[in-house]
Amino acid sequence: MNTSTPRVFIAATRQNDGKTTVSLGLIAALQKYFPRVGYIKPVGQRFVEIEEQKIDEDSVLMNSVYQLDCPLLDMSPIAVEPAFTRKYLTSANNEALVKKITNSFDRVAWEKDFVLCEGSGHAGVGSVFDLSNAQVAKTLGCKVIIVSQGGIGKPIDEVSLNQALFEKEGVEIIGVILNKVLEEKIPEITQFVRRGLKRKGLDLLGILPHQNILSKPTVGLVREELGAEMLNIPPTLNTLVDDVVIGAMGAQNAMQFFQRGVLLITPGDREDILLAAGATAMPNSADNLAGIVLTGGLRPGNGVLKALQALPIPVLLAKADSYQVASLVHNLTVKTRPADAEKISLIRDLVAKHINVKKIIDSL
Repeated sequence: MNTSTPRVFIAATRQNDGKTTVSLGLIAALQKYFPRVGYIKPVGQRFVEIEEQKIDEDSVLMNSVYQLDCPLLDMSPIAVEPAFTRKYLTSANNEALVKKITNSFDRVAWEKDFVLCEGSGHAGVGSVFDLSNAQVAKTLGCKVIIVSQGGIGKPIDEVSLNQALFEKEGVEIIGVILNKVLEEKIPEITQFVRRGLKRKGLDLLGILPHQNILSKPTVGLVREELGAEMLNIPPTLNTLVDDVVIGAMGAQNAMQFFQRGVLLITPGDREDILLAAGATAMPNSADNLAGIVLTGGLRPGNGVLKALQALPIPVLLAKADSYQVASLVHNLTVKTRPADAEKISLIRDLVAKHINVKKIIDSL
């Protein structure tokens, strides 16, 4: 296996702490030092199908944003399907899986100046099939950066737990990045977390401030998660959802909630609310609703349906009821997607400004 190309492994204290955000920004920052950067997510749990191959969605994101000139299948060598663990426990094939990862790494690293490896969840994720993040980092000869969410006691506690498993595998931790910290708390948290990590023999590499925009879903993401039908052809599905309103009151009372960025959720037979909402939507206006979701699988009458089809905002039809739709949107795990140009630009700026990239490189 290639042992000469510089590399780093991005881990986290838990899922959705910000590994992909850090990885996305770090690639841009690293390209200032290493023109040709490769990327691999050895073990992926969320994947899409491309040409009948299961590819982790983060690998698709990195490839779409940076055109890394790496074989897409090698950027995502192992996709953990629903039956993957059962199959492994029935007939373990660890040697074959490890070889698949190392071979993919070699192809990703070919003619590259640096390779960024992204893990999946905390240090122990994958232990059930003998491919924990700690084991994979060791296999690839990587030093590790741990990403955790903001706070003082909680991230230090969780980092310590992960540190123990990495150290057990003989993997060195370069340092820690805190994510989603309120701007006004950064000075205080920086002071105390740096002190706390130092007691554990770890460095604080930076703190990323919380940005509301990064946790807001787009209408397109809502549509995918709902499996909803499009009832019209809007200019874009990339509008951010700032708030959710359930249209369960009279149209006159509902109108006060028809504001910019609001996703209106209402049964498809509430034609009074639908017409009132549609009347507020203007072409090319920045103050429109984010979109409308008709629930219960109920289609309005032909006249109202025709009016909805002409709107400049997305109109979706979902089978679930209004409460289920609102709950799904509220609990949605928001992942950055290739079309999220505004978010991607922000992430690059945040990492460049708040992460000590030079210290990471020097540590390698």
